[in-house]
Amino acid sequence: MDKKFFEDCAQASLTGSKKFPEVVGSLLAAGVESYHVDLTRCENRYYLPSGESHAVANGLPAIKVANAFSAAQVESAVRESQAGKITYPQFMQKIATAGVVYYITYLAGKRVVYMGRNGDSHTEYFPGSR
Repeated sequence: MDKKFFEDCAQASLTGSKKFPEVVGSLLAAGVESYHVDLTRCENRYYLPSGESHAVANGLPAIKVANAFSAAQVESAVRESQAGKITYPQFMQKIATAGVVYYITYLAGKRVVYMGRNGDSHTEYFPGSR
């Protein structure tokens, strides 16, 4: 698969030219089963069922991640994002403040797992999936 496709998806999230449901739709159509967003490395990794994967820079500046993890703050940031109250870069800053070092979006599982430095986690299910 063309790496440019994944770079374009990361850029669309960053600029807001595509919202989360649109990005998910594009990735599902391309056969992606999950993707990993690393806040400390400023990169996204996309995984396909074949074992193929692609890592791309996500275009975000380095963000300082808080030591303490707050699932309540993560949930609040998710709700603000879903309501269109914040941009993707603002969302990333808020989850970093909440102690998220990375998150994994499981497209087929319709969920996102947010992880902290010490293995703390918070799972958000896609709206309407439960």
